[in-house]
Amino acid sequence: MFNMKRTIHLLVLACIAVSCGQVKDIAYFQQIDQVQSIVSNVQYDAQIKPKDILTIAVVSSEPDASRRYNLIMPQVIGLQGTAGQYSTQSQPTLQNYLVDIDGNINFPSLGTMQVKGMTTKQLEKHIEDRLKPFFTEEMPIITVRFMNYSINVLGEVLNPGKFENNNGRITIFDGLAMAGDMTIYGRRDNVKVLREDESGEIIIYTLNLNDKKLFGSPAYFLQQNDVVYVEPNQTKANSSRYGAAENYRVSTLSVLISLATLGISIFSLSK
Repeated sequence: MFNMKRTIHLLVLACIAVSCGQVKDIAYFQQIDQVQSIVSNVQYDAQIKPKDILTIAVVSSEPDASRRYNLIMPQVIGLQGTAGQYSTQSQPTLQNYLVDIDGNINFPSLGTMQVKGMTTKQLEKHIEDRLKPFFTEEMPIITVRFMNYSINVLGEVLNPGKFENNNGRITIFDGLAMAGDMTIYGRRDNVKVLREDESGEIIIYTLNLNDKKLFGSPAYFLQQNDVVYVEPNQTKANSSRYGAAENYRVSTLSVLISLATLGISIFSLSK
């Protein structure tokens, strides 16, 4: 009877060890207490970079004065008509502004403006100051938005790909959520963020999603065109060496060995 109890205890301990190992590999925020206030030292507001695409809207109570600054470009949409025939309809949209390699845009009436390094709020204020002489009543409302604020998420995530967000504020967790979160094979302690600076140099940041220091990392807030790579863990690396059939046979063999061991133990006790 003693041997039977010992066998059961060993099996329970083995299950607990496996379970703990799985939680350790999968759970986020393991080094953070149950109730803890964390203040990030990173105050992030996206800065405009070369090759960004912006929309700039000027709205005021003086339509004639603001119209010249809101360039409209037609967008052709295909519509299916009667008898399977197609017609087109133009839906007006605001002109986009591509930031050139020198960080400039060409804005109506104001000409070339240096915008590189500005936030959207700073550019709104800059345009407002430049337009003051052209408005006699109330000042217009200037709205600047990113049109191509995108990131790429690759590796051990559910839906890898390119994702866009026009508000200019994406955290590492927002990026992972866009990609459907990590799979159980993704390493939480070794997430890579690849970022290209203005000189073309690639900077690689390593993030540990279990460490509270993550919130102070320069890569916690993702920038335009960042690449997030989730490295596979050792389990995935080992499984990649075998095909599905081999994995199934190994799993089946392990179960049979376990059952045989348990059967031998019970048989020995019954004697």
